[in-house]
Formats: sequence, structure tokens, C-alpha cells
Amino acid sequence: VQLVESGGGSVQPGGSLTLSCAASGSIFSINAMGWYRQGPGKQRELVAHITSGGSTNYADSVKERFTISRDKAKNTVYLQMNSLKPEDTAVYYCNYQHLVGPIAYDYWGQGTQVTVSS
Repeated sequence: VQLVESGGGSVQPGGSLTLSCAASGSIFSINAMGWYRQGPGKQRELVAHITSGGSTNYADSVKERFTISRDKAKNTVYLQMNSLKPEDTAVYYCNYQHLVGPIAYDYWGQGTQVTVSS
């Protein structure tokens, strides 16, 4: 599975950005996709996650500001980020996961930088 991200960049506080991630290769019909981020000096953390059934979950820090969605036909996941804050500055990584029996297989994108600064 290959993941190609796009949409990062620099924005002022309060601004918006939309990230996209297109998956290709051996895509399972039942899977999950999501976004993680890693800020300077921090560990990678989950931002938002969506299953092939449409269930979503978000980190508390981004609830009400970020929205994750997906286009199953295009195997693409989006992250709409509104009301961005300086603490949202990080490298954002797309993740794809599927299960083979009890084993989870994770794939990662190359990362895209999001910088929120005045």
C-alpha cells in the first residue's frame, strides 16, 4: 500500500488547511485510515481516524476544529483543519491499517509539514 499526502503548508493562527491522502496498491475493503502528527520534540500522536464503515474518532485537542472524511471510491482520506493554533504545528502523517486475522498492518505516508504562525 502506498500513501501520497498533499495539502500541508503555512498558515496564520485561526486559518484553515485541508490535507489529502490517496492510498493505492492492495487496499482491503475493510480498513481504517487516519492522520497522526508529530510536533517538535514530541511523540507521534493520533489526530483523527475513520473506518471504512464511517466511524470516526478525534483527539480531544482537535475536536470541534478538525473534520476527517473519506472518499471510498478514490481511497482518499481528507482532514479539514479549521481554527488552527500554533500548537497544531507538526508533521502530519497519513496512516492506513487493515487486519489479517488478529494482525494489524500499518502503512505510513511520508509526512507533510503544517506550520501555524503569525
